Amino acid sequence: MAKLVFGQSLITAAILTAFAFTATAQTPSANPDVRLGLGDYMTAFVQPRHIKLGLGGQARNWAYLAYEQSELDETFEMIEKAVPRYRDSAMSDLMQITKQPMANLEDAIKARDGAKFDAAYAELTDACNACHRTTEHPMIVIQVPKASMFPNQSFAPPKP
Repeated sequence: MAKLVFGQSLITAAILTAFAFTATAQTPSANPDVRLGLGDYMTAFVQPRHIKLGLGGQARNWAYLAYEQSELDETFEMIEKAVPRYRDSAMSDLMQITKQPMANLEDAIKARDGAKFDAAYAELTDACNACHRTTEHPMIVIQVPKASMFPNQSFAPPKP
């Protein structure tokens, strides 16, 4: 339990730090040399959305999943604009690996099909890991969440 709380605290601190840097970077007095790196965007924005999709999927909360899938799609678009190149690759080329899994996820959510959602979510997770290997970060392995890092959010569909 202590490890889970400590891990949640570290993730929360990383997210808050990223938000602070983002807010600072948008003010006129900010240092223009300070930018978020790709890892910052992934940890602060993509990873929590991936987790929330997984938790919402486990609860079969279709309305929430539609929202969160759209948010993740917007996040990928934001990253393509904020980090147009990573090393020697165009970010738009790297992000192609997520296009089909995201489309499959959207289709599964619209169909409210749990089995299709699970398959599409696994495909998206595999795509994330394939991108990590492609960018020489094989040590970053994403998985289906086993616990919520959001203790203040219920992922169950609301009761009528």
